[in-house]
Amino acid sequence: MSQKKNLHLLALSALFAAAITVMTAYLLHIPIPTGGYIHLGDALIYLAACLLPTPWAAAAAAAGAGLADLLTAPMWVLPTVVIKTGVAMLFTCRSEKILCARNRAAVVLAGILSPAAYALAGCVLAGTLTAFVPQFLGTLVQGIGSGALFLVLAPALDAAKLKRALHAA
Repeated sequence: MSQKKNLHLLALSALFAAAITVMTAYLLHIPIPTGGYIHLGDALIYLAACLLPTPWAAAAAAAGAGLADLLTAPMWVLPTVVIKTGVAMLFTCRSEKILCARNRAAVVLAGILSPAAYALAGCVLAGTLTAFVPQFLGTLVQGIGSGALFLVLAPALDAAKLKRALHAA
């Protein structure tokens, strides 16, 4: 890969990481009683994973979501870095469209796997299995919101030919 292409991907990844941080930590940031918070930052993780090659998308997701937790709920940084890296890997950037069959399926998988992973991490952090259900339900609401936002934005971004524009640069 050329140095120019690497620089382009680095810049896009950094922009996504920053946007993920802001969307996660500050925009529509709703704390939940069981720990953590509900946000729509995952929609940007899904979008990054549809536009960037997997390693770059995973780095943007881990850095952006990890920084958001460092700023708001530091005990969640390590689980978040691992979980959001995995979430980014569910999507593909190889399709011509953002909203392809695999990415539709990935929204559903992410909406289930991410809450389950956070619920397990919540059990470890709380030291009890009773944390599973409340943490799962709170994070499930977040997953549904982020998935819905992504599914609304993706067709519009496909119609605007965003992928073509980003890769032409």
